[in-house]
Amino acid sequence: MTTERRYDIDWLRVIAIGLLLIYHIAIIFQPWAMFIGFIRSEDALEGLWKPMTMLNVWRIPLLFFVSGMGLYFAMKKRNWKQLFIERSKRILLPFVFGILAITPLHFLVFQNYYNMPLSYFPHMGHLWFLGNIFVYVVVLSPVFYYLKKNGNGKFKKAISKVMTYALGPLSISVFFMIEIGIVKPQLFELYAKTWHGFFIGLLGFFFGFLFVYSGKVFWQTVSKWKWLYIGLAAILFVIRFTGFESLSNMYITTIESNSWILGLFGIGYSYLNKPSALLSYLSAAVYPVYIIHMFVLYAGALLILPLDLHPMLEFVGITVFTFIVCFLIYEFTLKRITILRPLFGLKWKFKRVVQKELKRI
Repeated sequence: MTTERRYDIDWLRVIAIGLLLIYHIAIIFQPWAMFIGFIRSEDALEGLWKPMTMLNVWRIPLLFFVSGMGLYFAMKKRNWKQLFIERSKRILLPFVFGILAITPLHFLVFQNYYNMPLSYFPHMGHLWFLGNIFVYVVVLSPVFYYLKKNGNGKFKKAISKVMTYALGPLSISVFFMIEIGIVKPQLFELYAKTWHGFFIGLLGFFFGFLFVYSGKVFWQTVSKWKWLYIGLAAILFVIRFTGFESLSNMYITTIESNSWILGLFGIGYSYLNKPSALLSYLSAAVYPVYIIHMFVLYAGALLILPLDLHPMLEFVGITVFTFIVCFLIYEFTLKRITILRPLFGLKWKFKRVVQKELKRI
């Protein structure tokens, strides 16, 4: 069975990962960087954090929504056994390998930078996201296959009807508010290795699937009302940014977060749903780049911070270094060495190699 390729969703995934790299580099220039295990520059760039506070409420939730959408498309051509095997190869294997072999590398760089005794320390680090996604696949797949089996039922029709209204997609914010009320996170942006991050990711993953499941009506709605969503999100950000405590709280932030995301889905569907050679390359590269980027940016900090440049030059230098080196490693190592490909989330080449050999015979 062939499925329609959604290039806009691919672009949003690429953009979100790119922003993640820049966000992590910006942490180096914040006074609190060491509290979360980052190398810290002696010269802070606290002004960098202002735009980051806007990105922070939607960049990770967006990835959860996109992941749920990706599962919908994966399910269209796989039964549950095939899906579980495929996701184990693509998510669980890189997750386990990353804990053992990748995340310890940036911790070694951290130890070296601060002249600490070097020690091997396996940990999830930034790969917590993969662990969450795999759990969601296991937990929610039975529900998703039930919905797929009843694709013309009352629930599908009801969801599709709700999605015709501008407030329909945004109404999911109620569930995110309930999560805030139950979990009571210290900060909305504390996603990594927290119950808040787990449940907000679960909701994003579920509703990402549900959005695509509801049919074209969702995309038509977000495309039509995209600037309304972006405008609402911008207003709520300004209120949050200016510190009106009585008007801005985490319950309101759920509306801001989802408004940004819905607006981005609308913009993507309107302008980005077209193929390109650049997108094809970046779509394949973005997953392994995500896996290795922390080690590379720590290495960049190790090399550039001692040069004692202006902090903005250091930020630009580490950013350029991280992007270039990540893509060089991907292009000339991870992409080309067959045995490494599955360890970094790339498709296995084994079948193609066997097919070529059979043709020669």
